[in-house]
Amino acid sequence: MAERGLWAYGVARARDPLPERLPGVDPEHSTVRVEAGALAALVSGVALAEYDAESLRRNLNDFPWLERVARAHEAVLEQALAGATLVPLRLCTIFEDEEAVRAMLRARAADLIAALDALAGREEWTVKLLADRAALERAARAVAPGAEVAAAAGSGAAYMLGRRRDREVREQAGQLATRLAEDVHARLRTGAVDAVIGRPQNRDLSGHEGEMLLNAAYLVDREAVGRLRERVAELEAAHRAVGARLELRGPLPPYNFIPEAPA
Repeated sequence: MAERGLWAYGVARARDPLPERLPGVDPEHSTVRVEAGALAALVSGVALAEYDAESLRRNLNDFPWLERVARAHEAVLEQALAGATLVPLRLCTIFEDEEAVRAMLRARAADLIAALDALAGREEWTVKLLADRAALERAARAVAPGAEVAAAAGSGAAYMLGRRRDREVREQAGQLATRLAEDVHARLRTGAVDAVIGRPQNRDLSGHEGEMLLNAAYLVDREAVGRLRERVAELEAAHRAVGARLELRGPLPPYNFIPEAPA
């Protein structure tokens, strides 16, 4: 059994520069390129004692290990993206040897070239819309009906009306949050080639503050990135009254916009 495999980061055109001798996910091995025809894959060696199927099943449940490896994988991709259009490969894409990498490049050449064509000159950026729930409810309370009626009623009726008003405020706040997310996404979508809306992230895992109303990714022409930054700033200012914050991050490996993801 081989003692070493090859961890693959992504695929580019063979004519494009790819960074070599970068630290890989396994610190003992640096990145190299493997070519086949018009394509090249960026890979680095990994010790199969830690990265074979059995070890990966165990390690993928070890959060510190997974975080370290994911950060190393992304760091390589980010440096590669600085000089080339790249189809990123998923975490833990591992081949037996260079010939197995070349076989994949030859077998998937048409899909990979189509993906590279679609991604050329474009970048993936993510936007997270966060809002303060208390601020949303304050804005909703200003338009929710019932305040005067509740104040004029007797104590028992006032209690029931107050409960109903609280429910209406929560519903109004939810509707306000939905409209806010729809407005932000619609305005950002107009300047993007493509867009994907993901599920809001778990607060305990991501560490964000507030309520995540939108977690979206946008594929943007490189020359339009400046306008995307401006639009994000404009939207944040427009919705500051409800405690809205927009977190813009990129450019990122374009996982969300690969037309045909290689196996």
